Amino acid sequence: MTTHPLPPKTSVPGQLRAGLLDQVEERLRGLLAGEFDRWHAVNPRAASLVGSITELVRAGGDRIRPVICVTGYLAAGGDPTSTAIVDAAAALELLDTCFLIRSDIRDNAPLRHGIPTLHVSHAAEHERSGWRGESRRFGEGTAVLAGDLALAYADRLASRLPAAAWQLWDELRTERVIGAHTDAACATEYLDDPWPGRCIAGCAKGCGAGWYALHHPLLLGAALAGRQDLAPSYRDYARPLHAAWRLRGFLEGGPGYDWDAQMLREVLLGTEERDTAERIISQLVARADRVVDAAPLAPGWRDELAAFAIRISGLSE
Repeated sequence: MTTHPLPPKTSVPGQLRAGLLDQVEERLRGLLAGEFDRWHAVNPRAASLVGSITELVRAGGDRIRPVICVTGYLAAGGDPTSTAIVDAAAALELLDTCFLIRSDIRDNAPLRHGIPTLHVSHAAEHERSGWRGESRRFGEGTAVLAGDLALAYADRLASRLPAAAWQLWDELRTERVIGAHTDAACATEYLDDPWPGRCIAGCAKGCGAGWYALHHPLLLGAALAGRQDLAPSYRDYARPLHAAWRLRGFLEGGPGYDWDAQMLREVLLGTEERDTAERIISQLVARADRVVDAAPLAPGWRDELAAFAIRISGLSE
């Protein structure tokens, strides 16, 4: 299973984070392997859904949500021996897996993390086997069920969280659904704009781009550490950093930026415009850094959060 994408430095905070992230990978691996074995003994067809999720999780991804959740937790002074933070971070990865599957179906995406998307692979299985019915509908239906199962596993892990953290989890699930619908509706109504202007101006709840990708994991970490007082600081850190992340994705054609974004880049972004965009990214990261500098964090974690901001925004350290 792929380890986290932001390799820790040799600092003590970096080592603590790396240790917890390794446990997150073990939790994901153990949960999915156990479920596969359990269902395979009952019905191999049932195990195929678990296998689909396992393959997608193993293929990797950036693991941004577990990374920032664990970082926010430790920066808030959380106990590095806690199992609750491991459950929360693993649940975040499974929740993201659920929504990636559903997004791939809506967009009819052929690949995810370098492998065929689930609706494509299951449709191909149906066609190869000569089964009854329409291959496309079977593939999409099976992928939807795999997404449901990933969400069920995420909720299983999150159900162990304290009440304050569970409330944040519930809000996150709701906002992700609303955000996904908003995104799809805007695209259908020709109102989508590949330029992340709304992110730069300040995303609100239900934003299709999902600035909660950083915000809620940070809040979960703070809640698990018993530091709800950090919520304003984490919000003010996450908002500009998310905007910088989205702007970098637009400039480099990252996930979520298809052919219309490429056309906009080619038509509108000359050298001067790209330089302006880079300055905006730098300004957004500087805003996030100022928040970190003023926040009451555990020793050593201001540097870690600042380094995270540099890496996720694509700036040179």
